[in-house]
Amino acid sequence: MKIAIVQGDISTVEAEALVNAANNELWMGSGVAGALRRAAGPEVEREAISKGPIKVGETVATGAGKLAARGVKYIIHAAAMGAGAGASERSVREATLSSLRVAEQLAVKRIAFPALGAGVGGYDVRDCAETMLGVVREYAVKNPNSGIAEVIFVLWSDETFASFSQVLNDGQPKA
Repeated sequence: MKIAIVQGDISTVEAEALVNAANNELWMGSGVAGALRRAAGPEVEREAISKGPIKVGETVATGAGKLAARGVKYIIHAAAMGAGAGASERSVREATLSSLRVAEQLAVKRIAFPALGAGVGGYDVRDCAETMLGVVREYAVKNPNSGIAEVIFVLWSDETFASFSQVLNDGQPKA
C-alpha cells in the first residue's frame, strides 16, 4: 500500500473515494466538508444527513455528486468529532480505520484523506499525523491482500503538510 502526501484542496484530487472530515450529525459546514459540499453539490450533504446521525468514530459512504466527473465515485464521511465536540486520538483512530474498511468494502483502490479532527476538531496536528499514518501502516500490515493500492493525505495548510511529511519520513507514527 503506497502512502502519498500532497498539499492542496481535497476536492480536486483524483481518487475513487475522498474522505470528508465530518461530525456525527453529518452536516457539511466549513473546512474540508464545506469544500466538498461546494464541489460536489448539495445532494451529497442531503444523502449524508439521511444516513445519520452516526456514532463518533464511524463512517458512511455517499455518492460523489458533481465530483463524479473527476473519477470520484464515493465520499466517505468520517465522524472524527461530534457536533459541538472536539476530536481525540481515539475518535481519529476509529474514523480512519472505519474509512479504510468502508473503502475496502467499496473496492476502492485509491482513497484520499484530509487531516481528520485537526481543524475545527482541535486535535493537535502532529498527533493527528502520527495517529492517522499509524492506522494506515498498521492496516496495511494486517491486511496484506488489501485492494487499496494508495492512500493519499491531502493537506491544506503548510503546518499540516509539514507535520504529515515529517511523520511519514521519520517512520514514527503511533501504532
